[in-house]
Amino acid sequence: MTTTPATATPTTPDPAMEAIGRAVAEGQAGDVAGARDRLLELWASIGVTGDALHRCTLAHYLADLYDDHAQALTWDVRALDAAEAVTERRIQDHHAGLRVAAFYPSLHLNLADNYRRLGSFAAATAHVEQAERHAPHLPRDAYGDLIRTALREVAEAIARRDTARRASAPGPTA
Repeated sequence: MTTTPATATPTTPDPAMEAIGRAVAEGQAGDVAGARDRLLELWASIGVTGDALHRCTLAHYLADLYDDHAQALTWDVRALDAAEAVTERRIQDHHAGLRVAAFYPSLHLNLADNYRRLGSFAAATAHVEQAERHAPHLPRDAYGDLIRTALREVAEAIARRDTARRASAPGPTA
C-alpha cells in the first residue's frame, strides 16, 4: 500500500506531520475520541492559515473520525481547500514519492460519500465525477485499487439513492 501523507517517511523531520501520524494511529487503534481531540488540538495550533500540507492531511484524517456526516463534510471541505494551496515543492520537501494530484481522488471521494450520506445526490455525483477525473493520478498499487473500488461503491450507492454507511468506509462504525 502506498504511504499516505501522515504515514510517509519524510524527507526532512516534520513534527506536525509526526503528531498527525501519531493521532491517526491512535484512532486506527480504536481511540477515536482521543485521536479526534489530538487532531483538534493540532488544528488549533496550526491555524486556518498554517502550512497547507498540515491542514490538508489533518482535516482529511479528522473527517474520518466523525459519525456525523455534516461534521465529516466540514472537515473534508477543509481538506480539499487546503490541498488547493499545497505546492509540489512542499510535497517534495515532505516526501519525494508523493504528488498533490494523487490527493484529489480520495478528497473528492470523501466529499461524494458525505454528500451521499446526507442525501444530496447531485453534489455527491459531482464529486464522484471529479474523483474519476483525477483517478489516473492514483498509483497502480493497493492504495490506488482501494480508492478506485470505493469510487465504484459510492457511485453505485448514489445510483440506488442509498444513504447507508458503506461497509468499507473508514472511520467509526457506531
